[in-house]
Amino acid sequence: MRSRPRYIIGRDSQLLEIKHALTEAKGGRGGVVFLVGEAGIGKSRLAAEAVGMAFNDGMRALRGRSSTTGPTVPFRPLTEALMALFRGGPPGGPSLDDLPLGPYRPALGRIIPDWSSDAQDNSSMVILGEAVLRLLIATGREDGQLLLLEDLHDADPETLAVVEYLVDNLEYTNVVLLATIRTESCDALDMAESARRRGVGTVLQLAPLTRPEVRAVIAAQLDTEAELVPEAALARLWDDSAGSPFLVEELLQGMIGSGALVRAEDGWRVVGDLRSDVSTALARGILRRVDRLAPQGLTLLSAAAVIGRRFPLTVLQRMTGIDDRSLLSHLHAGVAAQLVVHDEPAPDWYAFRHSLTAEALLTQLTPTNRAEMSGRAADAVQDLYPELEGEWCPLVAELRSQAGDEAEAGRLFTVAGLRALSAGAIGSAVTLLGRAERLLAASGDAAGRTAALEALLPALAEAGDFAQAFGFAENLHTLGGSGLSAERLAALHTRLAKVAHTAGRWEDGNRQIAQARALLGVHPDERSTASIDVTAAYLALDTPGPDRTQLAEKLAYSALQAAERHGLPTVVCQAWELLATLARERDFDEATALLESALHTAEQHQLPLQRMYALTRIGGNNWLTEGNTIPLLAARGEAQRLGSATIVYTIDGIMILDAVLRAEFAAAAQASEECLAVVQRLRLAPATRYVLMARATLAAHQGDRADMERALTAFAEWDGSGSQEEPLTRGLARAFCALMEEDRSAAVRELHAVAELESTNPSTYYLSGRYGIGLLLDVLSGEAGRGPFEEIAATAPGRMRWNRQFVLFAGAVLDGREGRPDLAAAAVNEALRTAEPYATALHLCLRLIAEAAHADGWGEPVAWLRRAELHFHQQSVAPVANACRAALRRMGAPVAQRRTGSGSIPDVLRTQGVTVREYEVFRLLAERLGNKDIADRLYISPRTVEKHIASLGTKTGRSNRAALCALSASLRDTT
Repeated sequence: MRSRPRYIIGRDSQLLEIKHALTEAKGGRGGVVFLVGEAGIGKSRLAAEAVGMAFNDGMRALRGRSSTTGPTVPFRPLTEALMALFRGGPPGGPSLDDLPLGPYRPALGRIIPDWSSDAQDNSSMVILGEAVLRLLIATGREDGQLLLLEDLHDADPETLAVVEYLVDNLEYTNVVLLATIRTESCDALDMAESARRRGVGTVLQLAPLTRPEVRAVIAAQLDTEAELVPEAALARLWDDSAGSPFLVEELLQGMIGSGALVRAEDGWRVVGDLRSDVSTALARGILRRVDRLAPQGLTLLSAAAVIGRRFPLTVLQRMTGIDDRSLLSHLHAGVAAQLVVHDEPAPDWYAFRHSLTAEALLTQLTPTNRAEMSGRAADAVQDLYPELEGEWCPLVAELRSQAGDEAEAGRLFTVAGLRALSAGAIGSAVTLLGRAERLLAASGDAAGRTAALEALLPALAEAGDFAQAFGFAENLHTLGGSGLSAERLAALHTRLAKVAHTAGRWEDGNRQIAQARALLGVHPDERSTASIDVTAAYLALDTPGPDRTQLAEKLAYSALQAAERHGLPTVVCQAWELLATLARERDFDEATALLESALHTAEQHQLPLQRMYALTRIGGNNWLTEGNTIPLLAARGEAQRLGSATIVYTIDGIMILDAVLRAEFAAAAQASEECLAVVQRLRLAPATRYVLMARATLAAHQGDRADMERALTAFAEWDGSGSQEEPLTRGLARAFCALMEEDRSAAVRELHAVAELESTNPSTYYLSGRYGIGLLLDVLSGEAGRGPFEEIAATAPGRMRWNRQFVLFAGAVLDGREGRPDLAAAAVNEALRTAEPYATALHLCLRLIAEAAHADGWGEPVAWLRRAELHFHQQSVAPVANACRAALRRMGAPVAQRRTGSGSIPDVLRTQGVTVREYEVFRLLAERLGNKDIADRLYISPRTVEKHIASLGTKTGRSNRAALCALSASLRDTT
């Protein structure tokens, strides 16, 4: 019987796809292929065939595999694959040190140990992805290169971030990325499906073999013709394997080993009972082959299984004490028996052919034997690699756990988690630190558990897992009697306070701060108070009160001074970032300088999270001052690749509001709906409030009061009262909605309410109208003159792009009123350039200033009104469009009649013959306005309003005005 089939069965179409991708890459058109299927379906075998095809075509193949046992390690498969470039001298040409990688070379130190340094780069995952891409291109021969990443379902989040970048950028290279993924819910499978939908990757689903294909596999294994396969054996293997080629082969070996299937002179015959439990039969079949390797072979492979699916020979030899000759002899026998394979490209590593092989070997170990062998394996690794760099640390932690040494395992998982966190690998950090905390809690090591929690809590906050983080707060008191110092306990309370701030739970956060201060007593040391003060500063800024900005600034300065004295770079960055937020009201240059200092400190001390925060705030400043979203989107990409859900959704909220302000209403509506579902599920209160505020603004800018009120009701339910977002709900939503209804007095009242809110609860959000639309309305009404204008125009918020458009239009009105038409025209031109991204605001301003310009004899009021009328007509904002037409009539300009918009009339009214104009009157009846007020809102005469109401009564069968008002209100609430 042959030990393996001569060819791969049932995968012809997949082989053709892979061959096509390799051929395309040789021609300079790279690609991405995902092999997706359940365990044992043949992914690895097909991938190995792809490697052979690449070699036959003269292509280099780089291979890496994610860990299938033990904890995940950041970048593990990429490191394994790329390290092949460093073996055997220069890869077909110049030295790797001479490759044209430019500034991207330092970033590769995170993946390639040979290029790491003490000043290791912690640049974004985008930069790292580009660095990997350039390395692949630079090392590729003219015939191209295959990058094979196996078991991507077990990959860490950081590896997936780099792979995702490669997926989007391999098209115009000579590189093929081939990845294998199991058909189980995981991020890797989601990424593959996303690539398929976007047309940047091919997903090859490996279905179970058909019955004829199973027959062919059996025939190949038995070295016979397909028609000579015993039907009973075929039936049993077809039923038990479910079409899995691995199970077919393993169960077939079990049948032969048990004597149930034997070779006779006339071919293979069934002579025994073929029925057995599949898992038991599989394990027995594997163990029978191991038994043939002699007792020492069994011991050797059992020891290897304890290490994991992959195992290094140096560790295995140190662990077992076996001599070189015996070691290699048994390994070669294992390869011949299809139990293990040489784990290319790692020179010292072997791997079990399938994870089920390792599992079967572990079944024959008693718990005591396994624990004892795990301890020996851990000792061997620590003897050989005492620093436990890279993947050695989590591997030894797992082995110590299996050996029953929970305290040491927890300590090592903490070390691995801290390393992942310092590298910006939040997803891996949460996994490793969570494991550490559980082990240390079980072992009763309070000090070790505290160390793990100090790192785990902020990592959970960044990942958006607040439920788990706050779960620790409930039993934190249990650590109080365990001999921990007051400083350690205070640090934990401070971490929880920071988590509470991130979640928007300022009351919980302040309670944690109070507990931390109480623990430290009346004479605390500065190192402890620095962290407490900076966290308290962030909470103070969110806690309602008239002095919150002053208190936050005082606390931040105190924290900064102490942190600089004691060398606490994280606290320094946090303090500068908060002070920069407060400095925006005075001077954006000052704010940006502070953020640049924070960024420099974060990069100098390798603090990827603080670097991300600084980049986010710098991007926010760019958005506010110039309306430029590119830096903000770059920061979002950084946050996404680091795994910071809180920052990703914070930036998403800003982008939704930006879309609203740009009048991209459909995109804003879809994005807000998607984002809101996530942030509400995560209980991210600040992000939820911001998105709801943006949704209210979206409705308001379209004149949809009912939808606005629904969003604002939801906003209030998320602790909106007293929040920093509350003034925006007045200025950007309610005031604008009133202007869309042509109710300026209501808009002014809302803006006065903004001023009152900000006097009792100062905000660091400056788009609420006080520095923009409010100034323009006050100038138009005569409430504000040159003095207030100059005062606001000189402020930093007044120079923000959204506010600046209103300030410039207000200046134009004043110039025209003061008899300087040329200056007024110039100001309007500058305002139009500033307002160019903001269609609704731009046309609203033209509508607002036109009548003042006409009265004072400057500008082009008729042209402005026509332009505004067309815009608001197209946007179905009838009150403003009507106002523009009425103003044109008063100026003696011809007005085009527009009677479109019947689609907005509810069916119940349209079928009764209600016209567009009558419906406009009908809608205002819900507010129970008088005829004159309705006439003023619609720019028609009171007599015309009276006629429309009479007609509405006749058509709807409502005999009196009160009944019409009630009908209007009821229909408004349901539309």
